Amino acid sequence: MSALQLLADKLADDVLAAEAELGDDRFYEKVAQILMAASPTFQEAYITSIRVRLAERRGREYLERALAAKRGLISDTETEAEAPVDLAGSGH
Repeated sequence: MSALQLLADKLADDVLAAEAELGDDRFYEKVAQILMAASPTFQEAYITSIRVRLAERRGREYLERALAAKRGLISDTETEAEAPVDLAGSGH
């Protein structure tokens, strides 16, 4: 992994961890704006790191809800209502 990606990954981890404390779930976008002015290349690597982490978080939350429904801890409808919609492969 390149130094650029390592730095972007670390920043993405730190920013996402800080969002709860800051009470701003879009704080990562503000950081991205700052980075764009300083280095578009770094900003792109950072945004990629953010998107990957947010996608993993959504997938993990869905997995946890599906398992909770299977185990009878929540209703199946809570999981089904939030199932992802396939948009014919328009994701990354």
